[in-house]
Amino acid sequence: MEVACLQQGNYIPTPFRSSTHRPILLLSRVPNSVRIKRRNASSYRFKSMCSASNFDTLVAGPIGEDKQLTEVVVSKKEEDGDLKYWMHQSGLPPCKIFLKERPSHHSKHRPIHYVAASEDLQAGDVAFSVPNSLVVTLERVLGNETVAELLTTNKLSELACLALYLMYEKKQGKKSFWYPYIRELDRQRGRGQLAVESPLLWSEAELNYLAGSPTKDEVLEREEGIKREFNELDTVWFMAGSLFQQYPYDIPTEAFAFEIFKQAFVAVQSCVVHLQKVSLARRFALVPLGPPLLSYRSNCKAMLTATEGAVQLVVDRPYKAGEPIVVWCGPQPNSKLLINYGFVDEDNAYDRLVVEAALNTEDPQYQDKRLAAQRNGKLSLQAFHVYAGKEREAVLDMLPYLRLGYVSDASEMQSVLCSQGPICPVSPCMERAVLDQLVDFFNRRLAGYPTTLIEDEALLADSNLDPKRRVATQLLRLEKRILNACLKATVDMINELPDHSVSPCPAPYAPILK
Repeated sequence: MEVACLQQGNYIPTPFRSSTHRPILLLSRVPNSVRIKRRNASSYRFKSMCSASNFDTLVAGPIGEDKQLTEVVVSKKEEDGDLKYWMHQSGLPPCKIFLKERPSHHSKHRPIHYVAASEDLQAGDVAFSVPNSLVVTLERVLGNETVAELLTTNKLSELACLALYLMYEKKQGKKSFWYPYIRELDRQRGRGQLAVESPLLWSEAELNYLAGSPTKDEVLEREEGIKREFNELDTVWFMAGSLFQQYPYDIPTEAFAFEIFKQAFVAVQSCVVHLQKVSLARRFALVPLGPPLLSYRSNCKAMLTATEGAVQLVVDRPYKAGEPIVVWCGPQPNSKLLINYGFVDEDNAYDRLVVEAALNTEDPQYQDKRLAAQRNGKLSLQAFHVYAGKEREAVLDMLPYLRLGYVSDASEMQSVLCSQGPICPVSPCMERAVLDQLVDFFNRRLAGYPTTLIEDEALLADSNLDPKRRVATQLLRLEKRILNACLKATVDMINELPDHSVSPCPAPYAPILK
């Protein structure tokens, strides 16, 4: 986290909306008094921007250069006042956890902390209960639940609002109540359990580790979404009375550079918790003992939950004293886990790829086919989710839709969509054409990666492999396994055809796959 913000990364995953946010409507008029303040405060803002870079935290180097981090010596008195000590002093009741250290991959980065059991725990035990007074929510940031609902329903994400609040709080230095928590986020630098930052903070060269993967495009789209949100920050500032009154001269887009905001946004992204059964203004929360201090696992069922007056964690499994405590990260594919938290889960039952199929708009029967697809719950541009371990089922799900693109007789459209199994009841040559198109598609997807599965395995066997390269290669390997399984399932279906001498039907208006 750069000193004017948090260094880095739960949309939460669930509701990450940055890449699709519509611009929020500004207030129709900015008060004249505000305009006067803006004109007369340029020198003040300049001082504010400078003062944001001199706190006793990690300091990032200039944008565009390798981020050399220097660690400022912290007095023993400050070290004694660590996050958990501060929380106990501020109302945290006795709990059954403590913070341990995990070394960083970078010699210039401080070790990261993680939450571990301070005693043996059994499933159902309450590990900790954080009072609401130590939880950051939009209700606290905006000071008004109505404003919170207005902002978030107009597509300015909760993450942007929370990031802006912590950026302002960081400028207060030790005067801020949240200083110990912000200092801990600085220390973590948005790094998750593998001590790797989100690809949103990788350099262009590092982002090329994801070449061939749709995840690279997702990262770039997410960054564009963050940029759009940055351009709307002044709206939050004007509408949130709590922010406007406390920082009347610190207009967000003038007080903070985009790179600083992006680092703060990614930091919040890596630690925000999505609470259930609470009001809109409290559903996204920053919990000081939550992620990234808690590790995520896809096969875990423990979640941070809101209770009356607190957010608590009830463990779902036994722990020995000293073991790291894990929580569920939601039903997210590995691409989202990497973008949001900087890690990949090899045992992720929710991992998937997306195959998009579109009816050919040049087809003279396009409208008839579009209506036939709609009657069967499909769209003219249909996304098919291919889950790891269920590749054959995914291919079978695609076949009726793809067959629709090949038929020319209107009377066949409904029967094609309703057909089941690998053999089409209408035309053997059409079935061969559909399967051949899938084979070609999966082969092209695999050819788009610069490395093969064998080369990925060799890279991962290197104990000195750069951590970012390692996690990227893990993702690519899992994607290739899914694509290879799809390819094998499709070839097996071709081999199941009753007559291999049949030539594929011509397909001038075949569906488009990507």
